[in-house]
Amino acid sequence: MSTAEWKEKVEAEWSLQGAPMPDGLDWKSVFDAKPLGRNLLRNPSPHGLSKDSPPPEADLPEFPTDGPPRFQPDGDFSSWTTSTETLPYDTSGIPPGAVVCEMPRYSWFTMEQVVDLKAEGLWEELLDGFQPEIVIQDWYEESQLHESIYQLHVKLLGADKSTVISEHTANPTEDLSNYSHNWKEVSHVFSGYGPGVRYVHFQHRLKNKFMREFWPTLFTGSSVMVRPTKTSA
Repeated sequence: MSTAEWKEKVEAEWSLQGAPMPDGLDWKSVFDAKPLGRNLLRNPSPHGLSKDSPPPEADLPEFPTDGPPRFQPDGDFSSWTTSTETLPYDTSGIPPGAVVCEMPRYSWFTMEQVVDLKAEGLWEELLDGFQPEIVIQDWYEESQLHESIYQLHVKLLGADKSTVISEHTANPTEDLSNYSHNWKEVSHVFSGYGPGVRYVHFQHRLKNKFMREFWPTLFTGSSVMVRPTKTSA
């Protein structure tokens, strides 16, 4: 096929009529990359779980475990940059004079990725003029370890990776009186964000608990997807 034919094929595949389709691009490579409508995050489910099945119940041992505390969950976190923040003990609810033998300890486990939109097959004219919708989705376990167990922060960045063109933050609060132990969805659609977007910085944090045993808050199905839908400022 000629370059012009591959260009027409890209335009038809994602219904991009009216979108800027400049000459000089390798349209066969764009078509093969399929940058629109697929998840651009790598390794979106490090725990090997699916949102279509309920989160697993904790497997508690018959006897308490001795040893140093563990603040990071198990999983294959390749493609993610991870860090752990161990939180101080919360003594606010302990009355004066009370004797406490043991208290839970919490930590935030942070995972982040940066998506290079041009490297994934998108082109500058499309991002700047057409400004397709950028859809964020994530699923976290309703673990009820604490009233705050999940945080999301997503930024659309310019070519220098430091200029923030648009951003979205979610910090839901859990209902500790209702235990259903399901996956909870967090999502957002970026539209009309203006020209200059070249990267998506995806970051979420999940709270874990340690008191003899380790209780993580799991997640699955993280995604950054660009839809072939034109938006306006």
